[in-house]
This record gives sequence, structure tokens and C-alpha cells, in this order.
Amino acid sequence: MRIEVRHLRVCYGSFAALDDVSFEVENGAVFALIGRNGAGKSSLVRALLGQRRADGGKITIDGLDPWRQRARLMARLGAMPEAPDAPEALGAAALGELVARFYPQWDREGYRARLDRFGIPQDRAFAKLSRGQRALVQLSLALAPRPGALVLDDPTLGLDAVARRFLFDELIGELAEHGATIVLTSHDLAGVERVATHVGILREGRLAGCGPLESLREEAVLAGLAAPTLEEIFVARTGAGGGR
Repeated sequence: MRIEVRHLRVCYGSFAALDDVSFEVENGAVFALIGRNGAGKSSLVRALLGQRRADGGKITIDGLDPWRQRARLMARLGAMPEAPDAPEALGAAALGELVARFYPQWDREGYRARLDRFGIPQDRAFAKLSRGQRALVQLSLALAPRPGALVLDDPTLGLDAVARRFLFDELIGELAEHGATIVLTSHDLAGVERVATHVGILREGRLAGCGPLESLREEAVLAGLAAPTLEEIFVARTGAGGGR
């Protein structure tokens, strides 16, 4: 699924959380949106998911407007919120059966196989799972419909190293098998560097850099950084005062 964002503006009163943001994500690409706290990442995610109407500009996902055609779009799109959110009394198996009702192509076998691979007790109430286990359940729910695109809002936030490794390895495997388009926000720059093909760097609601990761590396080398990591590119682009 191809994603286009054109001159996007999102405001809260007189405050512009996003201002004139434009980028494209080609089918099968992994676009990582990074920025300091308050840079506008979550506002962009909400706009992509049709949870927030744009105050200016336009978003299309496979030609569909997420605000006007949200129900049609969400049938083809997987999402993982920043904070784990599910009926707390239900176990992972019951959650899968609940969510499966909304997706005609739900992969029950694949969903349960992921839970087993992650070591998730399938009948334990969601509220009694660890933070990492809840995140991995939500990733499994997002992947089970075999969506054409995934939107993941800081999926590794608060996870330990083992859970982060599980999550990024699963994304790599999913890409190899199904080629889903992925947009993710994250503070885990080392993890992002393993999976991202393209990166957008937000600073105070505007893009401070955007393009293929390799192109951003080449630009950083020309600017004087030797073998730059994504973290070094990020710091150079945002500076000490890059967040809000």
C-alpha cells in the first residue's frame, strides 16, 4: 500500500503540532518517523489512522482518505498504539477471536503461532501480562489480518531488550514473507536502523530530513560524519533544542 502525505498541518488551537509535512512511502517500504518528545510523531500517527482530521493538506493510503474512508481503510491496515489497549479481562486467545470478527482474512493459525513463539500465556488476562507481553500481543493482533500496511506508534516503548528483539525480528520476518508497508515511530534508533528503508526526522512539527536511510547517511558523510549511525544523523539534524 502506498502512502502519500502532502503539506499536512495539524493544530491544537493556535499551536501547530505539524506544519507543512510532506513525504511518500512506497509499497513495501519501512518508513521510520523519529523525533524528540513533542515533535509531532503521535499527531501524525493519529492523522494516518483517521483519528484526527487534518487542518490542512492531504493524506491518502492506497488512494483512500483515512478521515473520510476510515472503515474501508482499516479493514486493510494494521495498527499498534503507543500504550497497550485491550479489554483487560480477556486473554490473548479470546482477544484474537474478538478481533477476528472484523477481518475476513484473519490468520488464526499464524496468530496463535506468534503467541507461542513469544511465550505468551494465551488464557491469562491481558491486564496480568507484563508490559512486553502486552505489546507483543498487540503486534500479533496487528499482523494477523495480513494487512497491506502497518502503522506502529513507538512499539518498543518501555520494553526490555528481549522483547524489543522479538518485536523487530518479527517485523523483519513479516516483511520478508508478505512485504507490508510499514510506518513506525520510535525512540529506539538502534532497532529502527535494523529495519528502516526510509527515515523522516521531525523537529518542532516540521521535517528536518527525509528520504532513504542510505541517502541520509551519504549526506551526513558529506557533512563531515564518518560512518554515521542513525543516532548521529538524528542529533545532527535536530540539534540540542530539537524537541518541544
